[in-house]
Amino acid sequence: MGCAVSVYAVGKKKTKKKSIPEVSIFVPSMRVPAQCDLQRTLKGVIPKDLADRLTSIRNQIVLIAQDTDVSAIDELQQALKEYLSVLVGLSRKEFGFQDLVGFKWKNLEDGQEEISVANSWFELLYVLHMMAMLTLVEANMKLIPKDSDMTERVVSGDCTRDAVDLLLKAAGYLDFCVQDVLVHLPPDVKNRLPKDLHQGILEATSNQALAQGTEIQLGLALESQNATLSVKRRLACEAVSYYGQALCCLSGDNNSHGTAKKHLSFIKWKYLEAKAAAYYYHGIIVDKGTEPSCHVSAVCCFLAAEELLAESKKASLSFCLAEPVTRTPPAWGVMKHLNKKVPETAAKKSQMYGYLLDQEKGLQVLPDLPEFQLSLKPDDYILPEAVLTWDSEKWDIPGQSLKEHLKDCEDGVETEEHNPH
Repeated sequence: MGCAVSVYAVGKKKTKKKSIPEVSIFVPSMRVPAQCDLQRTLKGVIPKDLADRLTSIRNQIVLIAQDTDVSAIDELQQALKEYLSVLVGLSRKEFGFQDLVGFKWKNLEDGQEEISVANSWFELLYVLHMMAMLTLVEANMKLIPKDSDMTERVVSGDCTRDAVDLLLKAAGYLDFCVQDVLVHLPPDVKNRLPKDLHQGILEATSNQALAQGTEIQLGLALESQNATLSVKRRLACEAVSYYGQALCCLSGDNNSHGTAKKHLSFIKWKYLEAKAAAYYYHGIIVDKGTEPSCHVSAVCCFLAAEELLAESKKASLSFCLAEPVTRTPPAWGVMKHLNKKVPETAAKKSQMYGYLLDQEKGLQVLPDLPEFQLSLKPDDYILPEAVLTWDSEKWDIPGQSLKEHLKDCEDGVETEEHNPH
């Protein structure tokens, strides 16, 4: 089963029938914690109730992640937040426990153990990344009605606004990973991270979330009588900027294989759509000028939008066919509007101003799109406060000699050697 199939199955009921998942919001990857014996390592080092709680919540996350019923995402997010409040204490420098425990994670794609690292900041990175990916899955579900087979896609205003909120939340998690977690990882740990947890990919996914949030806002503006052409153009141009930043972030890595290749093809497709929208709205505003050059520039914009729209449809197909295979939803919102209006407007204005195009060949230059200060920002995120037990003045730790503690660790190694995952 491909990665996207597994990722988009989270939060849905298990079925025997395999179906190709529909993707509105792309989720690059999903990693889940693998079973590991934290209690043996922590025994006699931190208070028993802390060790028990850390182990219990992590085991709960492992179990929930194996399930895919309707409430799985809410349960997982709640458990992950609770887990963080215990984990943050383990990462505090004054305790000296940052490299004490080995944490294991696996890729949801194949279920194989992928990486095991003794570093609490590594664990924090993976937990926050999982929270971000689950939030993107939630946003995707908001945009896909239960009856997703219908040819006419209608998404309610509440669902679209909820999706924007979720996209900003996901971007906040990813931004925190880049700004406040990666900096704590030593170089040898960073070098062992899978590609989609590298800084460039995290930043690209954050920008993608902001771009898709802006695109949804443009769709809402189309339905609003109060939204001016200038507002629509600005939103379209901002989406171009966000997708452009995402492409720039992805260009720094080798993205020619697997999920990375699919991620890149998704961004390229959405970037072309965004540019088509931006040139369409820019053309309408430029066409309001009275000089012949304004009309010629407007026609250039409309023709560029038409060409970009045609390219985006090819890019959409390439994205769908890239492994793992997915499908895109029927056109809705801004793209449904543009698929109709762009060809109509390009044909009409080309005919209307054909005489100018013949007379003013030197003016047939595609104008640059205006640049705007970007409106959407990732949600601010801060780690939860550590549970009070970490700050207790006196820890109640059951006595255990160093010899006993080392023996427990040796027993754990033997157990893992005889019972490999």
